[in-house]
Parts: sequence; C-alpha cells; structure tokens
Amino acid sequence: MSGDDALRRVVRVHGRVQGVGFRWATAQEAERLGVAGTVRNLLDGTVEVDVEGPAAEVASLVDWLGHGPSSARVERTEVTERSPHAAPPSGFRVL
Repeated sequence: MSGDDALRRVVRVHGRVQGVGFRWATAQEAERLGVAGTVRNLLDGTVEVDVEGPAAEVASLVDWLGHGPSSARVERTEVTERSPHAAPPSGFRVL
C-alpha cells in the first residue's frame, strides 16, 4: 500500500461497548479486512479505534463500528480524519 491510497480514521464508539468483547471483535474484523491500528477502552466508557489502510477497507471497518458485535449496543460513533502515519503500522492490536 502506498502512502497515496492510505487512509486513517480515529473512531470513538459510545454505548454499551466495554465488557462485551467489543475490542476483540474489532480486532478480528480489522484483521479480516486487512487494516492496521489499535483499539482500546477509555476511562469514560467509550472505545477508541485508530485504523489505517486502504480507503475502502477503512470505510468498511468504520461502518462495522456503527453496530459492532451482537453483544454491544452502539449508541453513536464520532469519526475524526487523521493523516496516515509516516511509517504505516503493521497488524492490529488490542491495547
């Protein structure tokens, strides 16, 4: 993937998203789509996903985050555009 077709988004997911396997399901979906990044729980009860990869795959993960796994109850997402990293990350990690 060249830097020209890389896209990066940071998504904050609100709702019942902690303690329901959301991070692990996100990592599984990210790996299926072939995107890189991280997912972590935040102290305010939200989950933050920092994802980078080809535009179509990043968009697919952002769409998926709008509902998440069946155990979650997503109320809303906040999506922030960010510049791709100078050295693209490899793999997807649960923090």
